[in-house]
Amino acid sequence: MNLKHRSAVITDGPTRAAARSYYKAIGFTDEDLAKPLVGIANTWTETMSCNYHLRGLAAHVKAGVRAAGGTPMEFNTIAISDGITMGTEGMKTSLISRELIADSIELMGRGHMFDAVVALVACDKTIPGAAMGLTRLDVPCVLLYGGSIAPGTYKGRDVTVLDVFEAIGAHAAGKITDKDLNEIESCACPGPGACGGQFTANTMATVMELIGFSPLGTASPGATDARKEKIAYRCGELVMEALRRDIRPSTFLTRDAFENAIAAATGTGGSTNSVLHLLAMAREAGVPLTIDDFDAISRRTPIIASLKPGGEYVALDVDRAGGIQLIAKRLVEGGVAKGGTLTVTGRTLAEEAAAATETPGQNVIHDVAHPFKETGGLVILKGSLAPDGAVVKMAGHERSLHKGPARVFDREEDAMQAVLSGAIVAGDVVVIRYEGPRGGPGMREMLGVTSAIVGKGLGESVAMITDGRFSGATRGLMIGHVAPEAAVGGPIGLVREGDTVVIDIEQRRLEIEIAQSEFDARRTSWRPLPPRYTSGVMAKYASLVSQADEGAITRPKW
Repeated sequence: MNLKHRSAVITDGPTRAAARSYYKAIGFTDEDLAKPLVGIANTWTETMSCNYHLRGLAAHVKAGVRAAGGTPMEFNTIAISDGITMGTEGMKTSLISRELIADSIELMGRGHMFDAVVALVACDKTIPGAAMGLTRLDVPCVLLYGGSIAPGTYKGRDVTVLDVFEAIGAHAAGKITDKDLNEIESCACPGPGACGGQFTANTMATVMELIGFSPLGTASPGATDARKEKIAYRCGELVMEALRRDIRPSTFLTRDAFENAIAAATGTGGSTNSVLHLLAMAREAGVPLTIDDFDAISRRTPIIASLKPGGEYVALDVDRAGGIQLIAKRLVEGGVAKGGTLTVTGRTLAEEAAAATETPGQNVIHDVAHPFKETGGLVILKGSLAPDGAVVKMAGHERSLHKGPARVFDREEDAMQAVLSGAIVAGDVVVIRYEGPRGGPGMREMLGVTSAIVGKGLGESVAMITDGRFSGATRGLMIGHVAPEAAVGGPIGLVREGDTVVIDIEQRRLEIEIAQSEFDARRTSWRPLPPRYTSGVMAKYASLVSQADEGAITRPKW
């Protein structure tokens, strides 16, 4: 097989002399250009801790590529911090960035005709965004997760950024002082790396190992762990092996692989965002997958890892217990995951997982026969308020039934102010709408509001529903991804202040208790709100985006 069958179009022959001269201007030699060209798609940025260390990690990936006979060429994508933008208009850009990351990797791959690609990822949207771009290119590739941040220590206990968000609510309630809040924010994030619990980044990193994009055992070591440099070097070598064996996303992205990924997310109490991202990835891969598949797989997948926010431990505890490879081994042994699926290494999931080593006495990861919870953490609800589905995470001991009056808000900021001012009381159902894929646009996460509810002491008595999203750090009875969204005429846009909302987890129902005649009258009189953006990337996204039950992907109008 000609390993340069793609890049030869760029580099080979007399007619490509001009192209070669550009490469030589920045130090590449004839010998370099005679080798396969490997794109290093880096999501490094200086705007957040999650991806801050990836520039250094990329150097080790490139060394591995060179040692294995390739010529690495690094390029960057954008990356937006969910945690920093949370609760502001800037948060609307987060999900939109997933599409731009995918687009930029695809464009660079097509434009420069790389023979293979390694993508370095960390913060939430960089992981699925890179996977989507690599899937479109369908060239040999490896996805490398930069690793989790270490937990901070506050008064002798581990703390993460979730504790900061909840401290904001506690501060508003007068439970802690300004000094307490400052101390918590100053110690919660002690260095680079992605958020430390089984929030979206670590959920998606787990997913990428189970689906085959990342080699087992590469994601678990933390961002500052010395092993990460060796892992990066190995990924550089591995992408060259994948090139020689022609192992591409279409090789391993099968229906069974997606089911394994869902089992990994729900079996670890992972983020609801995994539903959105896996649906989007499946659309790119041409693999049939619906929102209902998540509920079916969750019902048969027990929670086998006790991880924050629903459990006790953080991501680095997974590494100390035996790593994501141990989670994979337990899921395969328990018949929950299919061990015959292929991975980027060319070996099956079962073969890779067999090498997992459990740390004696660990209590982070159980086996399927002795789970922390009998069923998985991702539940899909439907009903008069969500005909096409909504998502709720049931990773801890959340109540399964809630009935209460709707408190209706058309913007996240208004709901946040109501919570902080004490206007939300026990029994309420906070409804935040016009925050969906099109209406937001960008489907903001609501960690600020949900954490404020918990921090106010209302986590066990107040529920929330939205056509927006939740952070993977969210806990409590919080229902997101309501489809169809308010902006396209979804029933959530017809709810009025004081309407009775019923949430029944066991029956998988999300209902509004009003007469059908009243419901029909409201639908007839409903009029869409004007778009919040009429130009630029936000407007472009809103005009192209699908609903949450389709993964909120952008697609051409033809």
